[in-house]
Amino acid sequence: MSFINFKLMIDNLGFVLTGLPYTLGIAGLSFVTGLILGLFLALMRRSKFKILQAFVQVYVSIMRGVPMIVVLFMLYFALPYFGIQLPALLCAYIGFSTVSSAYISEIFRSSIAAIDFGQWEAARALGLPQRIIVQKVILPQAIRIAIPPLGNVVVDMIKSSSLAAMITVPDIFQNARIVGGREWDYMSMYILVALIYWSLCVLFERFQNYLEKRLVLR
Repeated sequence: MSFINFKLMIDNLGFVLTGLPYTLGIAGLSFVTGLILGLFLALMRRSKFKILQAFVQVYVSIMRGVPMIVVLFMLYFALPYFGIQLPALLCAYIGFSTVSSAYISEIFRSSIAAIDFGQWEAARALGLPQRIIVQKVILPQAIRIAIPPLGNVVVDMIKSSSLAAMITVPDIFQNARIVGGREWDYMSMYILVALIYWSLCVLFERFQNYLEKRLVLR
């Protein structure tokens, strides 16, 4: 018996790829939402109000400290005990968005902190309001600094999206599990899905390198 059934992999490639929109959709939409939330959290962290700073610190600590699978299980399996039943896809979107926002907020916080303080002082000396300073002077530079670590977040989310299969989202990993169970050959299907995830990550890494050359290194 062959260790890898290539015919099984080829025959079921089309079915496995029907889950690709779910994989990319979860990773992409959650990243965009996490990007927006993360930026607001980073700015709240710099607020003069201690209660906002404390809220962000606690939120980031919890979201970074709790495993992603636990967050998904709480949203999908625990909320029904409180009378709240959410679709699996929505649970995945909420889970990945909230967790990624915590990591992204720390990336933005460190990127903003990396901007020379003299630029803040120079902008204030020109009489610019705080909102304009942040929006026009600080954030454009901070975003360029943040691009490499943000790219790492996207790659990690593409891979971690496979956890959505644990709450029945029909992504590529879930489809591979279905075929593996039906044919009694999980190994071949897991190798197939590993190659698909690897290909997706390689494609995005190339796009990330392009962005870095255009925006960061110029």
